[in-house]
Amino acid sequence: MYKLDTQIIAQKIKQTIDKISCEVEPSCQIALKRAYEIEQNPTAKFALKVMNENIDLAIAEHRPVCQDTGMVVVFLEIGREVILTGKLLQEAIDDAVEEAYVTLRKSVLDPVTRINTKTNTPSVVHTSFVEGADVKVQVMLKGFGSENMSKVYLLNPAQGLEEAKRLIVETAKVAGSNPCPPVILGVGLGGTLEKACIMSKHALFRKIGSANPIPHLDELEKELLAKINELGIGAQGFGGKTSALGVFIESYPTHISSLPVAINVLCHCSRSGEFVIEGAKEGSYVSD
Repeated sequence: MYKLDTQIIAQKIKQTIDKISCEVEPSCQIALKRAYEIEQNPTAKFALKVMNENIDLAIAEHRPVCQDTGMVVVFLEIGREVILTGKLLQEAIDDAVEEAYVTLRKSVLDPVTRINTKTNTPSVVHTSFVEGADVKVQVMLKGFGSENMSKVYLLNPAQGLEEAKRLIVETAKVAGSNPCPPVILGVGLGGTLEKACIMSKHALFRKIGSANPIPHLDELEKELLAKINELGIGAQGFGGKTSALGVFIESYPTHISSLPVAINVLCHCSRSGEFVIEGAKEGSYVSD
């Protein structure tokens, strides 16, 4: 067993926020440059040119790549050989977020009173336990121009996969220019209402261009991406070839009487990062 102070996790989260607030995820940068190269619509091509220049400038000057600095979402996989010490995990992470957002726009508020918390906390933290002595951490700054375009459905199973596919494509169509396309869609199929939603958010950490390890889901992702790009929404809604950069699906067994479908929309400004803390190196060993 290894003791690991939550402050170690929190400090690395702060460093990650400092970085990703000013940098679009690398595979997304490559995809946007590729979209510019193949675009033939002059207005959409200009929009993609501006997007790429904005990303390059944000990196060069270490300034936020988008004015919506988002809400912090964290996924943790904690090895069961790790004993967390120090502050409660949520508290430690929120302290790190508050510190990271000293120079970033703070957008988090009470949903009823609409009073700003002034710290961009609390963050949204999802924790799972796995084998081993490591802690894997994934961090995303999620803007709400795209979050507000997200959808969740609890379908009658008789409606089947075809209806699920239609709704996924329809979500992108209805969103139009609102989420600053080209978009990335994370899709959760199955489970329960909340499981589908969590999967749809977690799917957004996939790298653009990566294959789904489950063959039938990989085929479905490619089909949906092609259909969305056929909509002709294009960069910032100006038309053209690229309306979406990727469609990523996670699935989970569900009840016989339902087919949950959650679609989480992400703008072209994908701000995410991850790291692994090796308990054997950064923790302290304790005997069983």
